Amino acid sequence: MRFFTLLLAAGLIAPGCSALPDIAHEPQIHNPFPQLSRVAVLPFYNQSSEPTVDGVEVALAYFGELQAVPGFEVMPVGVAKRLLESSGWMPTSGEDYQRLAQFMGVDAVVVGSVTEFSPYYPPSLGLAVRWYAANPGFYPVPPGYGLPWGTSEEEFIPDSLVFEAEFALAKEQLKTQTPRRPHMATRLQGAPSVEALPPPEATNSTVSEHPEMLPGVIPEAIEVAVAAPLAAPHQFGPPAPDLPVDWPDPRGFVPRPPSPVSPALISQAEPVLSLTPLYRGNDAEFTKRLANYFYFRDDARFGDWQAYLQRSDDFIRFCCHLHLTELLSASGGAGKT
Repeated sequence: MRFFTLLLAAGLIAPGCSALPDIAHEPQIHNPFPQLSRVAVLPFYNQSSEPTVDGVEVALAYFGELQAVPGFEVMPVGVAKRLLESSGWMPTSGEDYQRLAQFMGVDAVVVGSVTEFSPYYPPSLGLAVRWYAANPGFYPVPPGYGLPWGTSEEEFIPDSLVFEAEFALAKEQLKTQTPRRPHMATRLQGAPSVEALPPPEATNSTVSEHPEMLPGVIPEAIEVAVAAPLAAPHQFGPPAPDLPVDWPDPRGFVPRPPSPVSPALISQAEPVLSLTPLYRGNDAEFTKRLANYFYFRDDARFGDWQAYLQRSDDFIRFCCHLHLTELLSASGGAGKT
């Protein structure tokens, strides 16, 4: 009897563990920014060497994936295109896109470009996407903002996001240590030397009155206190002396508590969200996430997830999904799987 039981167990396990259940985890993302709930997606620009790229089709794919994210109300691409045409101007700067968002009556406009595209195996797609807020007082959101730094949940932050947050912080901190030089034409006209030029940053009094002027984070994320040089976001040590007045503080990754008064408006024209990835169909992590995406779509068409690498519209749609997942997850938009 015991021998028969062992044979039965071996028979269940032998055929590739077919009797055991497959475990799949579906990523859950949501809108982490209530101030940016109504969004318009503009037709994408084609900056690749592939002339067949249709910017409207890419925008429709991005629209479809964004509309599926809880917390977003997305203007149809056709409506956004007609409003852009009726506005009578072609936006070329951040200020133009901010005014366009105000004209459309949305919180933000999504401006995207296809930087690389190849429909042949292995397919590839490069996306450069920037979100411009209608309110010029909204500042760029750094990767890592809103994540559970300094809590028991910090250990579950993916290493890739930890690196992005540390790199973004180091980049902003090193801006305060970069030598500044005047324009060459001005120097040829007898301009004062670099040492004699005043720094372009705000003065001590201005920063103390308007902490939202510090670079790299949105006003609600600012803490005026300074921290150790190149400290990681999760290293909340005591303030270090003799640092520049505009030294970005890692505590800026943690949202500030509510204020009894609204902050002063200091306009800026940078995108509040941006991400420029390149996706390739032969990347192991990419295909693993594609197989997971296909599983939860319950797609009954022939070809399994590998067929997505052969159908350009499905490949572009998944790349847009992946882009939004990475963009929103980096700022606290990821939920439990």
